[in-house]
Amino acid sequence: MRAPLRACVAIALLLPLAALAQAPPGVARGTIEALAGDTLTLQTDAGDTETIALAPNWNVTVLKPVSIEAIQPGSFIGTAEMPQSRHTGRSIEVHVFPPGVKAGEGHYPWDLRKGSMMTNGTVGKVTASPGGRVLIVSYPHGQRRIIVPKSVPIVELTNGDRSLVRPGIPAFLIVARTPSGGLASSGIAIGENGAKPPM
Repeated sequence: MRAPLRACVAIALLLPLAALAQAPPGVARGTIEALAGDTLTLQTDAGDTETIALAPNWNVTVLKPVSIEAIQPGSFIGTAEMPQSRHTGRSIEVHVFPPGVKAGEGHYPWDLRKGSMMTNGTVGKVTASPGGRVLIVSYPHGQRRIIVPKSVPIVELTNGDRSLVRPGIPAFLIVARTPSGGLASSGIAIGENGAKPPM
């Protein structure tokens, strides 16, 4: 259900963890079973049931599908990718941050698939390729050539209302282990119209 991740992760700015930094953060993916006040019950993709304490100011991020044309030079993106040759990766998903927002810059392990990585950075050159696009993504101390196939889901991060969080909705959360051993989070990411978050 969870995998240790770097403290700066894909949606760290919209799902802040500053108040939860008691342990290295991880992720939780699954379907919402219940929301009672600031307590979320999640049926995880692994089949477990987890109770997650939400911060009093918890927020909702809605992931809205966009076309590849939404990614332009200067865009800041995150992408779960499978490494190919040296400095090259093939996207599994891409999420586009709001203008002016940068979070989780770098290239580090991710747990979407075995061997997958997360790359967050600023897009430079964008070129067409057979079946998709090629992005040059730069971040402090590095650069990646990212191949984005046409079939890869691309979403933009937008603010949402708490009323959208209800039973049966797939969700993605950045979580931290509290001193008491429970899980806590500062926000919930959901797909538009109940779609499963791709990251």
